[in-house]
Amino acid sequence: MRYRFVDTHKKTWPISLMCRVLDVATSGYYDWRRRPESDRSRLNRVLDTQIQRIHREHKQRYGASRITVELRDRGFSCSENRIARHMHKLGLKGIQAKKFKRTPDSNHNRPIAPDLINQDFTAVAANRKWVSDLTYIWTDEGWLYLAVIMDLYSRAIIGWSMGKRMTQQLMCYALRMALFRRGFPRGVIIHSDRGSQYCSKAYQRLIKVMGLRCSMGRRATCYEGLPHERSECIGYNAAMESFFHLLKVELIHRERYFTRQSAKGAIVEYIEVY
Repeated sequence: MRYRFVDTHKKTWPISLMCRVLDVATSGYYDWRRRPESDRSRLNRVLDTQIQRIHREHKQRYGASRITVELRDRGFSCSENRIARHMHKLGLKGIQAKKFKRTPDSNHNRPIAPDLINQDFTAVAANRKWVSDLTYIWTDEGWLYLAVIMDLYSRAIIGWSMGKRMTQQLMCYALRMALFRRGFPRGVIIHSDRGSQYCSKAYQRLIKVMGLRCSMGRRATCYEGLPHERSECIGYNAAMESFFHLLKVELIHRERYFTRQSAKGAIVEYIEVY
């Protein structure tokens, strides 16, 4: 490692000076240069380069597990433990999760739809089950509210809407975008929590007119095994809460947004591009 450091920085500092500081013989460095690089050493060097590239491309969001998957997609067969060791050596790590809390507004007397999902957040084909949820992002101008629709088959975000007020129209706009993008399918289960916006007349009328099936989760129950997320008592919309957790950890908590517009731009880039 010391010889490699000398070789990497030989255009910056004199070789003799670096060897003296690192307590290695100058002759030993030149002997090392003449020896052919082993296959394992060459592979480790290439692996380090790929790990650093993936970590940089994903803006430090990826930890060892997701970098391992990405490397396999690129033709590198490595264990997650090996990638974790290399990341530790390189001083790299994924963004650490922060506590995530949601507070649905379910204290109302409006009609509640039955739970058609029953914690089965999987789908056998597209446009069978959609889930919707709402979160909020702080900016220096005040809160920005984000409503999102996800297709459970691919976990793709197919509809979204943002605004400075948490209104029933916010959910309606997100649902209209999803319907337009998917060609206005009928019979889709659209699942949400029991928030007042989802029980509103405008939202329920849109669901009925477009031939969708409304589903609302029961009150929170302990649910295990959410991807990329801690297990805790949530359960009534686990797939959407998992997405919002990633959004907050990988984007929102890393920035200060001076305006709602700047927050909107970052969120649109995350959803539509990243």
